[in-house]
Amino acid sequence: MSDKPNNQFEIPDQLRTYAEQSVTQARKALEDFMRVAQTTVTSVEGSTQQMQAGAADLNKKMLSYAEENISAAFDFAEKMAKAKDMDEIVKLQSEFMTNRMSAFGEQTREIGDSAAKTASDVGKKAANS
Repeated sequence: MSDKPNNQFEIPDQLRTYAEQSVTQARKALEDFMRVAQTTVTSVEGSTQQMQAGAADLNKKMLSYAEENISAAFDFAEKMAKAKDMDEIVKLQSEFMTNRMSAFGEQTREIGDSAAKTASDVGKKAANS
């Protein structure tokens, strides 16, 4: 028999070494994961700020366009109220529609360009991170 009592169980050196190595490897893996996660969060924050700036610019443009369109509608209404006959009403309406369609086309193009630029900038920043 052995000199040690039965209730004591000795862990072999090889098993302890293996356990220590496993903990060390797990700690390193977690540290690497956290480093990558931190880099990703920083990159996303930068992209989010850039998207917010692009959205703010787009909101300002939209507000400006709304003011422009409302002003044009009131100008049109004033002209219509002063019209003397149907020929003048038809002419005013035709001019108004032509001008507004042109303005809407330009506004839509500018909004699309701004959105595309913001998306491109965010994509470039994400690719460089």
